[in-house]
Amino acid sequence: MRKSAGGVVVRLGLDVFLRRHVRAFKGERIGLVTNMTGVNRRLIPIIDLFYEHPDIRLTALYAPEHGIRGDAKEGEAVASSTDAYTGLPVFSLYGKYRKPTPQMLEPVDVVVFDLQDIGSRYYTFIYTMAYVMEACGEQGKRFVVLDRPNPIGGTSVEGNVLEPQFRSFVGLYPIPNRHGLTIGELALLYTHEFGISCDVTVVQMEGWERDMYFDETGLFWVPPSPNTTGLDMCTLYPGTCLIEGTNLSEGRGTTRPFEIAGAPFVDGYTLAKQFNERRVRGVLARPVSFVPTYQKYKGLRCEGVQLHVEDREKIHAFQVGITLLETVAALYPDQFSFREAERGSACFFDLLAGTQKLRHHILAGSTREFLKECEPELEQFKRRVEPYLLYA
Repeated sequence: MRKSAGGVVVRLGLDVFLRRHVRAFKGERIGLVTNMTGVNRRLIPIIDLFYEHPDIRLTALYAPEHGIRGDAKEGEAVASSTDAYTGLPVFSLYGKYRKPTPQMLEPVDVVVFDLQDIGSRYYTFIYTMAYVMEACGEQGKRFVVLDRPNPIGGTSVEGNVLEPQFRSFVGLYPIPNRHGLTIGELALLYTHEFGISCDVTVVQMEGWERDMYFDETGLFWVPPSPNTTGLDMCTLYPGTCLIEGTNLSEGRGTTRPFEIAGAPFVDGYTLAKQFNERRVRGVLARPVSFVPTYQKYKGLRCEGVQLHVEDREKIHAFQVGITLLETVAALYPDQFSFREAERGSACFFDLLAGTQKLRHHILAGSTREFLKECEPELEQFKRRVEPYLLYA
């Protein structure tokens, strides 16, 4: 059995559920919100484990962004379907509906949620969970979360708390860019602080500690989406996801999305030198050239940087992201720009940032001032979530 770096065996909520809690749900019709990340320690999919279990009556599947098998690109609508392996209905939660309808929940008594989050406010899985919880509360269905590690640990909290006027499916609740919570802890926060009335049970992990990064758990990493390539990407993502809200490529269509950033108008050597001179702790930039295979600048030669995590114990990913954008804005004031939202009523960057203040600080070259302004709200957030922390 694979063990953590400290020799501790980390057991997922899924493994604990199968060992201790199955009998409590015998005879209940169970629906499952999952995807390819829903696997046990031995990488056996939860769909197979539930479907073949003599005491579990699996009656429906629910698909988040990227689909039940992870074959849909980011932002691509997922269609409801029939699962080829089990013959069960698969109801899409990333298409016409984000929140399950009463008809979608009719086949089940209990909804079990088992998805791997990556620890950042922008990730849609945590809002799929919120909408499912809301629907379960309205329809009188029980909701069970099988907890999984926050891959970038549970001790660091970074960024700004989202402002209500910038709520969207990439930021639904007032949490910071790096929230430091597990998916189960978020479910408790939603219930007790954000007004979701739901009968929720969190099946805790065993052996996981808050200061663990994923590679210290002894578990196999299964990418939650096509662009979630590994731990360095997850570590940087609380800051580098903001690049999506600009006319820079965030590296989609390369082998290192959210680690690489650039554009045709960028000189990679100049950007790397200027960024490194700002001495952002825990990270170094290297000049690169790349040609995205899709998304922004598809087929065009871009220059930029690859961000390398030098020391993840020192890194402040949010600062990394906003410092990179500040550097580009200063170097290329006539070419650099922020993306408008599709609905035309707000800047897409502001939806990601959860505020319009950050955009102005980037253009003004005052992101360090913005970081200081965020400190009181981060401290308030830490106090707010303390009653819902499940792990030491």
